[in-house]
Amino acid sequence: RFAFTRPVILRGVTDNSAFRALCTREKLLAAFGARPVRLSTANTYSYRKVDVPFQEYVEQLLKPQDPARLGSDTLYFFGDNNFTEWGSLFQQYIPPAFRIPGTSPAYSFGIAGSGSGVPFHWHGPGFSEVIFGRKRWFLYPPDKTPHFHPNETTLAWLHHTYPTLPPAERPLECTLRPGEVLYFPDRWWHATLNLDTSVFISTFLG
Repeated sequence: RFAFTRPVILRGVTDNSAFRALCTREKLLAAFGARPVRLSTANTYSYRKVDVPFQEYVEQLLKPQDPARLGSDTLYFFGDNNFTEWGSLFQQYIPPAFRIPGTSPAYSFGIAGSGSGVPFHWHGPGFSEVIFGRKRWFLYPPDKTPHFHPNETTLAWLHHTYPTLPPAERPLECTLRPGEVLYFPDRWWHATLNLDTSVFISTFLG
């Protein structure tokens, strides 16, 4: 009913309390603090990457989003995870049991400050689960390209563009809380906004 046509929120499909216990600030710093993480710019075109020790990211860069800061100047930790180094953590995660024929799952793990997020983009289908915090999602179907500036953060878009949209042009939206999973179909446009300092993991079906 939803696999190819519409996003859906899943609740109670898995129990990731053990994984959640490993994702506290103290546990993550103890296990991975000295290891490098690769940060990406929070826009849709520059793809600049910066490597820093995980502890430096948590203690110095994990801050609320500056509304005036451009996406090219905003560093975001999501997706560029070395599966070998982070494998012990990922092995404890239980993804939703649903699959699409011909696809295989790949994990992307992230930690980000309040007000941060990824601007509108699209890719293949997948699931996104919030471990800590709350994450707001904005979604458009593949045939409805959203109006946004490629170097504008989601927070800036929410302040400047969102209020001007007529009701018929507004996106589908939802706020995920810990333990909730959003499924998004192939090629659906989406942008995210972390309402709190958040820990999250996506399962991409590629």
